[in-house]
Amino acid sequence: MSPERADQCTILRELIARHARPDETTAIDGVLLSAADRAGEPRASTTGTVFALIAQGAKRLAIGERTFDYGPGQYLVASVDLPITGHYTATPALGFGLVLRPAVIAELLLDVPPGPAPSGLGVADASPELLDAVTRMVRLLDHPSDHAVLAPMLEREILWRLINGPLGASVRQIGMTDSSLTLIGRAVRAITEDPARPFRVEDLARTCGMSASAFHRAFHAVTALSPIQFQKQVRLQQARLLLLTGADDVATVAFRVGYDSASQFSREYRRQFGLPPGRDAARLRATAA
Repeated sequence: MSPERADQCTILRELIARHARPDETTAIDGVLLSAADRAGEPRASTTGTVFALIAQGAKRLAIGERTFDYGPGQYLVASVDLPITGHYTATPALGFGLVLRPAVIAELLLDVPPGPAPSGLGVADASPELLDAVTRMVRLLDHPSDHAVLAPMLEREILWRLINGPLGASVRQIGMTDSSLTLIGRAVRAITEDPARPFRVEDLARTCGMSASAFHRAFHAVTALSPIQFQKQVRLQQARLLLLTGADDVATVAFRVGYDSASQFSREYRRQFGLPPGRDAARLRATAA
């Protein structure tokens, strides 16, 4: 890391440490700040469509067989809401996040032709200009009366830096209604909103205006998973949340998330999370207590 970027990260760390809340929200809509004192174990979640930058520490995300590591002065763009597991690999950790809103991105785009579907996740080094814009956005939290006017301007500046950066293709496609990424995002939402419902790849492809083979290639390019693998990830994450509440037994949860066989569910759950469903849920409840 260059001395300039290192100095910028130092300033950003101080600002984030001062303003970070336990729930990661801030007084500026769409701006998130995170602080973690210990690494913890990998947790299953979904990404949302977000730009996330690390000022201190390091984090690892995994989807399917792919892993993404990023540390100080690096950022991740999630251009589709994906089921991932993630944990901090170096702490204390401090980070900045910005929800990527398609309408705002679209305003910054002119005649940019749609391209092939990029990966739904990517990591890159933040330029000094991007770090400067992020720092000014966090510093704006010290001046609540300026939020209404300056926050939208800084959001647009951050997005502009992202659009013209190494992950610009992913960010641009968020704002394009006919992009491959947006079309695959439609299929992703259909699966995540009702993961228990069986589907035919041909039907999903038709809703995206693609042939089955083109859809399969584009879906894998964005999510790093086949549609069936993606559905399984979503089902298992939903099952874990249901088991954590303790409202249903393992067999009932298996059927609720779409499994016909409780034994198959238990095998796949253990393969994904390292423990049988009942033991994993008991451990998570004990940890949360």
